Amino acid sequence: MAIAAATAAHAHPVRLTLWILLVVYVFNFIDRQIVNILAEPIARDLKLSDTQIGLMTGLAFALFYTVLGIPIARLADRQTTSRPRLIAVALALWSGATALCGLAQNFPQLLLARIGVGVGEAGCTPPAHSLISDMVPPEKRASALAFYSLGIPVGTLLGMIIGGTLADRMGWREAFVIVGLPGVALALVVWFVLRDPRRTDAAAILRAQSQPAALPLGRALGEVMRSRAYVLLLFAGSGASFLSYGKATWTTIFFQRTHELSPGQVGLWFGLIAGVGGMCGTLLGGYLADRFGAVNRRHVLSAPAIGMALAVPLAIAAYHAPSWPLALVLLFVPTVFNSFYYGPCYSAAQGLVPVRARAIAAASLLFFQNLIGLGLGPLFFGMLSDWLQPSYGAESVRYVLYGAAVLGLVPAFFFWRCSLHLDAELDQKGA
Repeated sequence: MAIAAATAAHAHPVRLTLWILLVVYVFNFIDRQIVNILAEPIARDLKLSDTQIGLMTGLAFALFYTVLGIPIARLADRQTTSRPRLIAVALALWSGATALCGLAQNFPQLLLARIGVGVGEAGCTPPAHSLISDMVPPEKRASALAFYSLGIPVGTLLGMIIGGTLADRMGWREAFVIVGLPGVALALVVWFVLRDPRRTDAAAILRAQSQPAALPLGRALGEVMRSRAYVLLLFAGSGASFLSYGKATWTTIFFQRTHELSPGQVGLWFGLIAGVGGMCGTLLGGYLADRFGAVNRRHVLSAPAIGMALAVPLAIAAYHAPSWPLALVLLFVPTVFNSFYYGPCYSAAQGLVPVRARAIAAASLLFFQNLIGLGLGPLFFGMLSDWLQPSYGAESVRYVLYGAAVLGLVPAFFFWRCSLHLDAELDQKGA
């Protein structure tokens, strides 16, 4: 009876923590991705080139997001740090910076505001991953992190729908302000409601007291990079992120330029496809990782490898479709397949490193994913579109997306290569 009661009492704060962190991550991606649906009206208003669009949506945010992720992860790994309060401060910062984007009068001001969003959002995922991994047993970790990762498709969906609707009815400036301010109120909820088990749970406190001091940064990074599987995971996750962020930005612009939809129409219809498809793929990817990974641990990453390979021809067909409704329908399945990797990727990263380096593992993965993916994906595709415009005009974006679809084979290969090492390495250090 006492054991059952203790288990039930522990399950309640775990569920509460997961749900609140999911909402925080939804806000994270609303504020991060709303700029994609607003990019075209911003470009018209401020007279930006495609390269500047790529810089604004990608590198300006990602550079500070990635660089600050490592020291924030170090702070999260300290036993004396309250990870929920760290997340609350970060949430208030990025939400305020999002609202400031709406006040920008020129490109440099907008760039500075986007940098502020990146600085704030750097304090979200590393401590959240560390917190979840401490509260959830290894056999359920992929599903728990996949649940948290639902913030990506849900936030993308809401960001596109809300941002597009507000842009059509009020303007892009008002959209930034209206979307940004509620996050400040949510930060208060996180601050006063969530608790760190390292500071409130008796067993966790005893474990923390018995552990040696946090690993020095150099040693922590050495432990992380010593894993061959983790290094391969960096290549796979960075490649997947490069394509995901690049396609997310330029697919919204593709529907506005090629199919002549308004931001509100693209936000609604493409937002539904990307959001629902992403949610289905994220949940299914986490389930498949836990289900088949229990039989053979290499299968933790089998679904992402197979899914990304199968998505290539379907994505090409979607971008070639003559009408926007057909293009949207054809995009749904590859969106599901390309979303398989979220939970398995982050779960494997947490299991390939020592417990005291988990936040560093998450931050290192995020560093490469976001610097290469979010930072360079939109920028690279924007530069490529500018280069192709003299030959293809507004259709240059379509040809850029053809190439992005084919490149999906690259992360598929690295996920497969990484899976070959999981039997030998997974949870050997994290146990």
